[in-house]
Amino acid sequence: MGAVSPFGTGVESLMRGLAAGESGVRPMAALREISGLVPTIAGTVPDCDEKSIPRKFRRSMSPMSIYATLAAREAVAMAGLDEATLTDAGTGLCLGSTVGSVQAMQAFFARYLDGLSIEGTKATEFFKIMNHSCATNLAQFFGITGRVVAPSAACSTGCQSIGLAAEAVAIGRQEVMLCGGADELHPLTVGTFDVIEAASTGYNEVAEQTPRPFDRDRDGIVCAEGAGLLVLESLDHALARNATILAEISGFASTSDPSNLASPSDEAIARCMSRALDDAGVSPAEVDYVNAHATGTRLGDAAESAAIASLLGAGPKVSSLKGHLGHTMAASGGIETIATISMINIGLVFPTRNLLDIATDCVGLSHVLETEKWPITTALKNSFALGGINTSIVLRRYDD
Repeated sequence: MGAVSPFGTGVESLMRGLAAGESGVRPMAALREISGLVPTIAGTVPDCDEKSIPRKFRRSMSPMSIYATLAAREAVAMAGLDEATLTDAGTGLCLGSTVGSVQAMQAFFARYLDGLSIEGTKATEFFKIMNHSCATNLAQFFGITGRVVAPSAACSTGCQSIGLAAEAVAIGRQEVMLCGGADELHPLTVGTFDVIEAASTGYNEVAEQTPRPFDRDRDGIVCAEGAGLLVLESLDHALARNATILAEISGFASTSDPSNLASPSDEAIARCMSRALDDAGVSPAEVDYVNAHATGTRLGDAAESAAIASLLGAGPKVSSLKGHLGHTMAASGGIETIATISMINIGLVFPTRNLLDIATDCVGLSHVLETEKWPITTALKNSFALGGINTSIVLRRYDD
């Protein structure tokens, strides 16, 4: 596993921040410069060692491709994959982002619209703007020759990438898959949620107190950035090379809710979770922990709470990590899956930060309010996106 998050570079930084109950949300000066934009806080990635990536690769990378490369390099090192395995046709890549680099788009159109000119545009700019920018930059960096897939499903992208990669391995199309999601922060990302009245706006002066998943005083999403990458492989392949197995992906579902573009449905969410459990051959009673999507919006948290309560009851522990990290968009599924796998292995569940007063429309769950010792054999990871794209993954402790 490999991560770049608002807590810094590396899985160790991510888990240290979560264990300490820290907030990665902070003021962002660039947001104050945008006329009409109310939110001024975000979960930004601290300075990272981008120059450790050779310039011949880095020159076609925007920040999100840099985050993805640093996270993937950590995951590959942790997995002990050698160059021969990475470049073999049996190794593929499934990595997505919400869109191409908005920073690169802004830079291009600033020149283009000022006199309708493309003079001064660098040849590498397009490779930052195209929607599969992260995937193709990573494939070039590692020399990947197997299948390369670049899903784009907004906030479901990371989880969807992991599930699709797992399916590619399960049906024998690839032996190894590098997978996950990445995103970079731009004021237009924040502006999107502000325009649809889904952004947190009431805590600009106390950034660490938002977002507030499941809380009575929640007021919306706090946008963030980062990358979360995992190495998946078939069991036979892992055993043959004596790899350390961190967890097993035993179920996956990605479903569509055509009822509304923006308002989530608890029935549709429950259906997605149920299909993932069916795929895993796991009963609702066997789920020990749910890593909720819960972003801190009124409608989203209420719908997910109702869905979990109806399908799973109050049995499993439930928490969202967005109170710590903000919403890292396409990266969230990857980063939060990594955290869930880590919780499985250390026997702890981390709480929902900023959850002080459980909202009446989020009751009926076993909310985690402080770090608890809790043995996890089976965990359910949720990710949901605008447009009704719902995704759930079932993770299980590996026992040989």
